[in-house]
Amino acid sequence: MKYRIALALALFSLSTASFATSLCLEKEKDIQREISYAEKHNNQNRINGLKKALSEVKANCSDKELRASHQKKITEQKEEVAERRHDLQEAKEKGDADKIAKREKKLKEAQEELKALESRDY
Repeated sequence: MKYRIALALALFSLSTASFATSLCLEKEKDIQREISYAEKHNNQNRINGLKKALSEVKANCSDKELRASHQKKITEQKEEVAERRHDLQEAKEKGDADKIAKREKKLKEAQEELKALESRDY
């Protein structure tokens, strides 16, 4: 019985460790996919930038930093949504239909970006 518990704990820790590195590997694969796309379109400036980004990820990537960076982006986007809501409210108070429509569109875009950020696995 003790062996089963030890085995289960060992397997769990291995799966957790592989998940932690998978975020960095996923990021590397994303960059490599973009490099491939840039190569197909002969975009040398993009290729150079992506190769630099890939080397940075390989050298410095950590699960903890990826999660922290992602949380920071979410927080910033929430602030953006709040600002857009405030702008919309001001436009409604002034009664300018054109500005209201523009502000509603910007708010919707900010909310969609927030939703996309929150749906990521980081």
